[in-house]
Amino acid sequence: MTNQGISLEGKVALISGAAGGIGLGAAKVLAKHGAKVYILDINREKGAATEKECQQAGMDIHFLPCDVTNEADCKKVIDTIAEEEGRLDVLFNNAGTTVRKTVEDLTEKEWDFVIDVGLKGTFLLSKHAIPLMAKTGGGSIINSGSGWGLKGGDKAAAYCAVKGGIVNLTRAMAIDHGPQNIRVNAVCPGDVDTDMLRSEGTQLGFGGEIEDFLKDSAKGRPLERLGTPEDIGNAVLFLASDLSAWITGTHILVDGGGIA
Repeated sequence: MTNQGISLEGKVALISGAAGGIGLGAAKVLAKHGAKVYILDINREKGAATEKECQQAGMDIHFLPCDVTNEADCKKVIDTIAEEEGRLDVLFNNAGTTVRKTVEDLTEKEWDFVIDVGLKGTFLLSKHAIPLMAKTGGGSIINSGSGWGLKGGDKAAAYCAVKGGIVNLTRAMAIDHGPQNIRVNAVCPGDVDTDMLRSEGTQLGFGGEIEDFLKDSAKGRPLERLGTPEDIGNAVLFLASDLSAWITGTHILVDGGGIA
């Protein structure tokens, strides 16, 4: 199932946190442009249902269960792809979570959870994916940053720490792995209409007024709307493709002009 234009035919992609939201949006975009896509998620039931739905729609998308905070899980996933495909061309480190609290209000357990899923998960998957990528001549790693990885945000201390760390980790990885022909970039979304964003509204006390929270989130952006998972997926597609062959160590902000 392919589109004219950008082609990822023959490429194998791996996306974490992809049973829904931005990860799934990106998986669909890459698959529609010819990639075979493996999606990871800790939610086995949702992941299996997503795989079935995508395959019924003709997309080459396959689910593997994975807790990205667990090194054994990450290694097992990469070993499975190495055995089944013999290559990995694209890794989108998308898994992440947030707890909308200040440093004062966060518990140590909440801090560790946000840091481990977003930052440790990016480290672990990359650690085990890079040798497989290098074996077949290189590839593209895309890390999921955020507009709040470039500026601060309210009541999101752990999340901002993760996303700021990811932006600079991206630069460090690009320097280290450029000689292996592995490009490393970050995509930095603004507010995207996903279950995670709606959960943030609930955490902040909007309750039954989630639609008002979403409207407020869209205000002040030059494009005056929230993003969609496919908006972010299109940026991932660009960074995964040969159109970005000389781009590494940087980030693309996809936020409707939110921090312009």
